[in-house]
Amino acid sequence: MPKVGELYRAAVQRGKPLGVRSQDIRVLLAHLQGYPEQIDILLRQDDEVKNQEEFERGFERLAKDEPVEYVINEAEFLGHKLYVDQRVLIPRLETEELVSKISQEFPRYFDARNYLVGADIGTGSGAIAIALKSLFPHLLMSASDISKGALEVAKKNFASNGVHVTTLEGDALSPYIEANMALDLIVSNPPYILNHDEVQPSVKNYEPAEALYLDKAHSVYEKIFRDYKKVKRGSLLMCFEIGYDLKDYLTDLMATYLENYEYEFINDLDGLLRFLFIYLS
Repeated sequence: MPKVGELYRAAVQRGKPLGVRSQDIRVLLAHLQGYPEQIDILLRQDDEVKNQEEFERGFERLAKDEPVEYVINEAEFLGHKLYVDQRVLIPRLETEELVSKISQEFPRYFDARNYLVGADIGTGSGAIAIALKSLFPHLLMSASDISKGALEVAKKNFASNGVHVTTLEGDALSPYIEANMALDLIVSNPPYILNHDEVQPSVKNYEPAEALYLDKAHSVYEKIFRDYKKVKRGSLLMCFEIGYDLKDYLTDLMATYLENYEYEFINDLDGLLRFLFIYLS
């Protein structure tokens, strides 16, 4: 077996003309070696490679533009390790920003020491629900998805991260209405991409299309706005990740369906419109 340093350097050279990123090679190799951090590849260059054949299989998948998170079946979200596969989206920095902003607004809007009820709609991997439950232990957190496969992934992550989150299957608010649940917090990162041409090949070819693209005829945003009164207990905070080109669309939807509300559109760290927070009294 070659040494870790030798294999890494050779793979980087092989990967350059194929468009394989050196960072993804490090992630793959560190994962297979059982290293906690990528830097360990440089610190432990003289270690023997544990499974070169598995590395080669992973490298070939990277060369076909498959995201490294799917190759190793692991992603990180705000310090939490998550299992991911092609049934769910890979959690991204923008969604970490969403949780960060909720963590600031939630205690301002509610007494977070009280037992409040939250819903993560379209939970996917369960990343948002896990992060919020970890930040606010008193929050009675539920997570739903229309996809059975996504819920299987989420349940796996709830168990591995040691958080109690109730799971429901169904579209938008339907499972909460059926369960006669009353909510204080609604969070959702629903499908919001309008322009398919803006999507990178690695996303378009591997991540679930039903979680990416907004179909206005079946909009999760509209369904939540339409039905929120059926689950509203008292004051209600609704937090969404949105597309940069949805401001007018969402403003019109709010005007159509909501009552006694204030709202704020918020940009992400790159200065792009990314979040919508709605405060309902």
